[in-house]
Order: sequence, then C-alpha cells, then structure tokens
Amino acid sequence: MKYPQLARRPAALAAALALMTLAAAPAQAANTLVGFAELAADTFAPGPTSGQFQSPANGVVPPYIDKQSVQGFSAVLQGPVAGSYYVMPDNGFGNKANSVDYLLRMYAVAPDFRTATGGSGVVKAVDYTSGAVRNSFDTSTYITLRDPDHKLGFSLVASGAYYPYSGGTGNGSIAVDSSIRNGRLLTGGDLDIESVRRDKNGNLWFGEEFGPFLIKTDATGKVLKQEVALPNSLGIGSNPLVQSPQNPYLGPNGNNLRGSNGFEGMAINPNGDKLYTLLEGPIIQDPNQKRLIINEFSIDSESYTGKTFGYRLDPAGTNIGDMTAINDHEFLVIERNGIQGTSPNAADMFKRIYKIDLNKVDADGFAEKTLVVDLLNIADPNDLNRDGKTTFDFPFVTIEDVLILDANTLLVINDNNYPGNGGRTLLGPDSTEFIKIHLDTALNVAAVPEPETYALMLAGLAGVGLAARRRRAQAQR
Repeated sequence: MKYPQLARRPAALAAALALMTLAAAPAQAANTLVGFAELAADTFAPGPTSGQFQSPANGVVPPYIDKQSVQGFSAVLQGPVAGSYYVMPDNGFGNKANSVDYLLRMYAVAPDFRTATGGSGVVKAVDYTSGAVRNSFDTSTYITLRDPDHKLGFSLVASGAYYPYSGGTGNGSIAVDSSIRNGRLLTGGDLDIESVRRDKNGNLWFGEEFGPFLIKTDATGKVLKQEVALPNSLGIGSNPLVQSPQNPYLGPNGNNLRGSNGFEGMAINPNGDKLYTLLEGPIIQDPNQKRLIINEFSIDSESYTGKTFGYRLDPAGTNIGDMTAINDHEFLVIERNGIQGTSPNAADMFKRIYKIDLNKVDADGFAEKTLVVDLLNIADPNDLNRDGKTTFDFPFVTIEDVLILDANTLLVINDNNYPGNGGRTLLGPDSTEFIKIHLDTALNVAAVPEPETYALMLAGLAGVGLAARRRRAQAQR
C-alpha cells in the first residue's frame, strides 16, 4: 500500500513507521515480579486417610493413607507474624462426591521468597499460633473446621457410619473415620469453602459454593451458628433464594445458580463490620450473563443488608477468583477464563486483576472497573521463577488468592486443583506458586486493609495451641 502524502514528508513517514513498529511489538510488561516461592504439589499433613473416592491422575495414585493434601488454596489472610499467611484449601478434589474424606482446614505458611537479593523460594510450614517455623505440616500448623454443637442445619458426613457414595471410585462400605465422627469434623462432602474473612470480633466467616452459604466460626474453626442462605435480592426468577444444585434445601423452584458458582470471592471492609460476597457465576435466569452479583452483609446484624452491586465480566472473562478490599469502597477482583498454559488455545488465556469502585456505579448497577494487573504479562527482570525469561506469566486455570501487602505490593497464589495440572506442565501435578507483584501505580489502601484483631483472637488461638500440645503429648504416649 502506498502513502503518497507521507512519501513527500520524511519526518511524518518516520513517525508513522515508528508507530507501526510499536503496534507490531508485544506489549511491554507492566508491574514487576519481586518475589517467587513454591510449595511442592505432593505436600501433606496428618489426618484421616483421604482420596478414597478420587481417581488416579497425572501419576498420583490415591488414597493418601493417614494424611491430607495441603493444596488447592482458595483464600489467603495475614498470618500470626509478619511474613506469614493463613491459606485455606477448598473442598478437596474437585467435587462433592470425591471429597467426602477431605477435611476443611486453614494452614499457616511462611514463603521464603526468592528475590533479586536472595531467598530460597521455598514455602515453609509454621505454627498456627506463634508463627514459629516447623519442619513439616504437623498438628500445630492448622485448624480444622468442625461443628460439635450441631449448629448447621443439614446432615453432615460425620453423622453417618459410612462415607456417602454415588458411584465411581471407592464404594459404599468405607466407614467414616472415627476422628471425623467423634469431632464432627467438616469435610468437602459438607461444604465447598472458597473464601474466608476475619471480622472485627476475631471470628471467621467462610463463603462456600454448595449453598451458597456463609458459615461463621470462632478463631479455631468451631461453627457458631446455622449457615446463612443468600436471598435473591434482585428478584431474578421465581426462587426467593440463590441456590446451587448441591443445596441441601433445594425445593420445587430448583437451582438458579450453576454448580461451583457460589462465593468464590468475598471481601470485608477495613472496619471489619461488612462483608461483600461475590458470586463466581451469573444467576441462570439473568438476561445479562456477564453480570455477577455482589451482596453486602452486616456483621452486626448477621444478615444481608439488601444492598447489591454488579460486577461486569470482560468479554473474554468467564469467572472470578477472589475479591479483597482496598478501602471502604474500592476492591480488587481476580477475573479469568477456563484456559490454561498447556491448552491448545493457550493464546486465548485471560487472567487479570481489576479494581472496582462501589462509589461509582452506572445506571445498570455495575461498579466502575479498572485494570490493575495482567497476570500473563508481568516484568521479571531477575528471572525469579528460573524459566529463562524476563517476562513472567501466571497461566493457571484457577487463580483464587490475592492479598494486599502494601499500597504497591500484592501477594497472589494459584489453586493447583491437586492432583490436577496443565498450568505449567503435563508431566505431573502443578505446584502451588506464591508470587509478589510490585504495582506501577499505588493503591489507595486504607490504614488497615484487613482487620487484624489479634487481641480478640488470643483466647481462641491459645486454645488451638493447647489442643495441639495435648495431641502431641498423647501421640508420644
């Protein structure tokens, strides 16, 4: 194609060629990887035998005798000491049926980030209460969710003599482990926890997907009240509640939410008195299938306030992975699609972190949305993950953890769906990667981005430590 006018103007031609060159070049990576650490896929903690209903995959052959996998992280909170974190696996091995023997827990970890100045790049287990480094994930490094006071309104796996069985791997004559029965421990057959926040009183609130429900526990994981259902605040369809196919109270109206579309994201405001639950998928009857609903929940009244906001998915986005508060009206949201690094159509991957502002809502109720991080295009000048490249990508199908460390730094973790793979390798299960990202543009972070009410938690956490010491003492007898 000829450009006769430009041909007569050398300066204009040079400028046009420069623009064309820039357009053809790959986009320059924004934001920078400043820390990288990795937890090996085959990491386990003590517990009853798990994986008895899971099929072999990627060279991993279950069951896991007398142990639980420490994988599949779907939420992260600040830990007991600086540089430590509480991480929460989801319901286990991917669905309700194959996760009935997987315990719902939170673990304490401390990544030794590889940085430009050193670091091993290894994620270490730490004591859940003190933050002291442990040699492995022992009984001091976690809490287990449980319902000893029968607060939940539906039947639990712990209530039966045998694990529920619906066909496939396993059988219907596998007895529920005595520790699950006696302690009324919660499993992936009871709830699919995907998010957790600590309120101003030191209690934990878990967002899950089978209901979807909110579950309130104390700091040690003991359930304190009956599960809280989600009202259909927008009145879409005939069901007065929002209900998944696995909801134990599902009635004649049927489910109006697809499976695994519950509370994948949940934030708490800096004061610790308001939760913001974000559905992973749209209401089935919603004519706008790119609308995800955010509901406000009051910690004081322990009920939904009726305030809702819309989150608009990008044309390329299909799901959200997490939501966390920047301040009292701005939040970060991970958005993705279902494509991963080894997929044939990997070029169509979509993995991003957006900022939304609930003070800026359009006529259709959607919050203003601004790109913060493209997780497939992060500068890595020091090649911290040692892949030989200076641009880092996070190509996992599920990325479900984001934590604000300061105004310019984020912690992001993948959910590796153990023993799944396909983000980085087809030769075995993916590991869990912890990455620290330095943001080019600072966030307007509130003075306390996550309520750290440690004083209010001491009694509960002291109980955790005492119980752990008793278990260790009994084990040595």
